[in-house]
Amino acid sequence: MSALALNAEALYSELLRGVRAMCTAQTRLVGITSGGAWLAERLQKDLGLAGEHGTISSSMHRDDFAQRGLSGRGQTALPFEIHGADIVLLDDVLYTGRTLRAVINELFDYGRPACVKLAVLVDRGGRQLPIQADFAAARVVLPEGQSLALARDAAGAFSFQVQAQEE
Repeated sequence: MSALALNAEALYSELLRGVRAMCTAQTRLVGITSGGAWLAERLQKDLGLAGEHGTISSSMHRDDFAQRGLSGRGQTALPFEIHGADIVLLDDVLYTGRTLRAVINELFDYGRPACVKLAVLVDRGGRQLPIQADFAAARVVLPEGQSLALARDAAGAFSFQVQAQEE
């Protein structure tokens, strides 16, 4: 499947189906800034879940913090108890696994969840760490030097942008 042909709205429908199957009464949605947070916000509504979704940032625990510094893309906001919770982490694109490693460290700064699962819109492979999504709406291969990013328009509709990868 070509990255340019990816239909983000169709993949969101698939993600909705997958996350619905993962949810229990104790499940709390936590989106990784920014694409994952957009997904968590919309899933919270579409699944009719009570309460609020959480947002989590990888900034403070990144292994490249010295080069990147703090991101202006959003900070962690977890409006519920983490200790003992069933967490579904949401992200737009899973690639190396480094962001996810940092996010899990951030999550455990807030407490010890009973369970953490990962659902992503797209798994593009290329893992550098032993991290696997529990659910991926699609798996794609991109050429070296390209990245895939989720975009959201003013009406909340999702699309993908293919960009030159940042070094």
